Amino acid sequence: MATIVKTPAGTWKAVIRKTGWPTNAKTFRTKRDAEDWSRRTEDEMVRGVYIQRSGSERMTLEKALQRYLADVTPTKKPSTRKAETTKAKQLILNLGKYSLAALSAEIIADYRDSRLASTSKHGRPISNNTVRLELALLSHLYTVAIKEWGLGLTFNPVLNIRKPRPGPERDRRLAGDEERRLFAALNDYSNPMLRWIAVIALETVMRSSEITGLRCHQVNLQKRVAFLPDTKNGSPREVPLNETATEAFRDALDNPTRPNDCDLIFFGEPGKDGKRRPYAFTKTWGLLKRKLGMSDFRFHDFRHEGISRYAERGLSAQKLAALSGHKSMQQLKRYTHLRGEDLVRDLDALPKRRPTA
Repeated sequence: MATIVKTPAGTWKAVIRKTGWPTNAKTFRTKRDAEDWSRRTEDEMVRGVYIQRSGSERMTLEKALQRYLADVTPTKKPSTRKAETTKAKQLILNLGKYSLAALSAEIIADYRDSRLASTSKHGRPISNNTVRLELALLSHLYTVAIKEWGLGLTFNPVLNIRKPRPGPERDRRLAGDEERRLFAALNDYSNPMLRWIAVIALETVMRSSEITGLRCHQVNLQKRVAFLPDTKNGSPREVPLNETATEAFRDALDNPTRPNDCDLIFFGEPGKDGKRRPYAFTKTWGLLKRKLGMSDFRFHDFRHEGISRYAERGLSAQKLAALSGHKSMQQLKRYTHLRGEDLVRDLDALPKRRPTA
């Protein structure tokens, strides 16, 4: 039987001591609540289904996310670490005071709906994909807590709610004279590294982080390949270089301003610690495209543009995937956006067939 005593604070404390089980105690506002909990807990012990929930009841989501960021996030790629830190801040701001045991599917669904109805600090609506990724982080935290942390959690509440539908696929392509105006502006910019990076991004469809992280020994101009030992999908790959990309790399490797102690092809100024890191151009890129009236053109859109152009020129899906590093045709399809007018020309070039009678 449980021992139930009144505390000096006027609450009721229930203590259960049962052979084969750890001592369990909990405090309640009323004696009846203490008795109900004691009967329910002892019954679960008799049936062998009791789970010690005190860990999940004491740990708030804020503390759990801090532990996740300290233990789990460091095992992931740098870009993922940064993204998870940002998502965790948002979850903590809205749900951080709840305990893991108290966070129900209903509470999480309310969070989903309120986030989808809100706007960012720039006044733009929060996208479905942003909320999906926040919920994915929360869900994986519960998975880790259930499997590894021994907090007494029995289920993942995120699995019981609807996830926002993925947003529309991005299909921004260079149109009209945008390419000419963009590269004219890049040619006029004082630091030629930005133009070289843009040319390489368009011609090789590499990600900006893959380009700026390249070291001199990773590019072989004779074989015309760039070797990427660590990519977003976790697999290394060799990127073939066409003549335009090869020339851009040749100019970059011959850059007379490169310090002798730096093997980065695209290097930045020394930091406070004296170390040089990859060239950071995000701010400059933003100013440049706004000046050109192309604020909606992201640097990553060079990847969309390049993949679509190679597809239009007849490169097979298998070779496109080898070039871009996509592991599935479905992933590749999201980056391939063929223009209707180009398909018309392709259709007209096909051999004519006789009309059926």
